[in-house]
Amino acid sequence: MVYLSVKKIKGKEYTYLMKSVRLPGGKVITLQKLVGSNKKGLKALTAENKAFFAEKEKQALSSFALNKFKHDDVFSIEQIKKIEGMKVEYNELLKSFSREQFRDVFDRFTANFTYESNAIEGSSLTLKDVGIVMFENRSLEGKDLREIYETRNSREVVEKILRKRFKITENDIIKMHKMLMKNIDSRVGYKQFPNEILGSPVKLTQPEKVRAEMKELIEWQEKGKENIHPLQLAALFHGKFEKIHPFSDGNGRVGRFIAITMIVNNKYPPLIIRKTQRYSYIKALEDFHRGYTKNLERFFLEKYKKSFNKFFASYTKYIK
Repeated sequence: MVYLSVKKIKGKEYTYLMKSVRLPGGKVITLQKLVGSNKKGLKALTAENKAFFAEKEKQALSSFALNKFKHDDVFSIEQIKKIEGMKVEYNELLKSFSREQFRDVFDRFTANFTYESNAIEGSSLTLKDVGIVMFENRSLEGKDLREIYETRNSREVVEKILRKRFKITENDIIKMHKMLMKNIDSRVGYKQFPNEILGSPVKLTQPEKVRAEMKELIEWQEKGKENIHPLQLAALFHGKFEKIHPFSDGNGRVGRFIAITMIVNNKYPPLIIRKTQRYSYIKALEDFHRGYTKNLERFFLEKYKKSFNKFFASYTKYIK
């Protein structure tokens, strides 16, 4: 919220442009700048000082994050400042969008995210195919029906994620999986038989232990909110989730959807893992399962920055 405030100091009036900013913990702080007079009006003054307040907000969020979350060689002070800066730019961008612009941008994001996520799992649909299935609501001749349903189902899930309709709870994770498997696989809920990642030596959680380990993972995530940066927490949760592999099918897709849920729910821009990065992604997961967590954390951090710069930042120069 931006507003004007006139203060009288030693009998003289001074006009300040004020902006209220709510920090993640709920505390509201007020940023201010002396503007001399209000003759130009609130709208003009707000536009003139947009960059000033954006920088001040970045500093405030960075200070909050550095005080609340631990930092290390991957999520360093410098990197956390960059992450928080992108968060400010992203949320300012969202505020600037008209309803139509918001829909267009996130339709494009949804198509790209769905295409890349499904391609990692081997889908043969092109980005153009995904757009046709998603937005023209028609099937494609000669294409696997499963791939068509994967695309349609993914759109519904992404839209709910972007509207913050999912939380990191057992019920919502199972619901997300059920939505993604609609018309594809009737085995909803946790797996009843052991499964494996083909070509991987990683021992996945046995069916009888899944519920307990998922409960433990969700509780760990809740505690982690207190001192682990949301992006780092999403990376760690993803690695742990894939080690459990709680469902008969769709674990990779569900895991990536959960990761962006965690990020979006904390008002950070969502990331995309592209099919061209499939080898690096799988290698980072394998390293994680061997006890080397930093590679997956670093992978998520790189994809977060790249997704913002390649996707969302391109719109900022068109918004006044």
